[in-house]
Amino acid sequence: MTMLEGALGALPTYELTPEYREVLDASDRFAREQLYPLQQKMDDEEWWPEDVFKKMAEVGYMGVTVPEEYGGAGMDYFASALILQSVSKWNPAVGLSYGAHDNLCVNNILRNASEEMRRKYLPGLCDGTLTGALGLTEPGAGSDALGSMRTMAKRDGDHYVLNGSKIFITNGPVADVLLVYAKTAPELGPKGISAFIVEKDFPGFSVAQKLIKMGYRGSPTGELVFDNCRVPVENRVGEENKGVAVVMSGLDLERTIYAVSSVGMAERALELAVDYAKTRQQFGKPIAAFQMIQAKLAEMYMTLEAMRAYAYRVAAACNDLEQGGGGRGEIHKLSAAAILFCAEGAKKIIDDAVQIHGGAGFMWESEVNRLYRAAKLAEIGAGTNEVRKIIIAEELLRG
Repeated sequence: MTMLEGALGALPTYELTPEYREVLDASDRFAREQLYPLQQKMDDEEWWPEDVFKKMAEVGYMGVTVPEEYGGAGMDYFASALILQSVSKWNPAVGLSYGAHDNLCVNNILRNASEEMRRKYLPGLCDGTLTGALGLTEPGAGSDALGSMRTMAKRDGDHYVLNGSKIFITNGPVADVLLVYAKTAPELGPKGISAFIVEKDFPGFSVAQKLIKMGYRGSPTGELVFDNCRVPVENRVGEENKGVAVVMSGLDLERTIYAVSSVGMAERALELAVDYAKTRQQFGKPIAAFQMIQAKLAEMYMTLEAMRAYAYRVAAACNDLEQGGGGRGEIHKLSAAAILFCAEGAKKIIDDAVQIHGGAGFMWESEVNRLYRAAKLAEIGAGTNEVRKIIIAEELLRG
């Protein structure tokens, strides 16, 4: 399947194929019926519904890119992005955790781990009995996650011994399986990093604290500690000191998939704004009758459609990204630009939606307020907006 219909010599339609349209429509129905009702409690209580991934697995939304032989759905990356769009639209907190599980952890293991590790971990990650996470960011290593990394892994016989900590880790407090990066040759800097699969019960691993966030409050985020944590050698992902390729390829896919997630959130904000403008009465008529409100809605729609076209284009470009691909070249530039554009667009759309709601939008318990508090993360996570601009400029100026 391809995203676009049309043949060489004919004008493309720039529409989803019927197969992709069914994926989007079906996942939208599921998210609206099953995930949307969880929003309020998750935000109010920072509550994570422990069975939510099992429910998603039952309808084929876990391990979307994983072949059926490992227990997955056997679909492609573009389909996984559409599913995340739907989930993020109706429950952003589940969307954040789902993206960390299915893309950052599961898809990375599929693309980079040994056959033994795939068969060991993917079935449980695909049926919802295991929750995945990725550990990269550290207290002193955010935008410079590779150069400033201090978590170390030292070979000791048939194990590696990890020491260090990771911070702001989505799913960290509830994860069973974590893809963790550590320096195995610190003298090599970023070129001395390796990737490891760590289980929550490995000796020396612990969750130091669950962190309280402004947005995405139902998605658990934590600080992880590795204190002489012993990891079997076979749990290394890829070759020793070759983890930077895993990181960079994964970051391009992460940026792209969260660009599509921003589309889902912006889509919901526009729906809420339109509905409120039709029903809110002021000066004897619905506020939708006022031209300034109409102008806002028109601009929100225009921005959303531009976001959708851009995010879909880049997701399609990532669809067949080869193993180890990314982290350089055109896809590196495109993915950075996609999340930069979509993050800024979503923030503007959601800000305008709050403005249209007025005082009601300023209230903590309102849905548009939850979207507003969550939207900021897209400008920070997977590389800040500033880092994304550096990536784009470097690729434009390269050579």
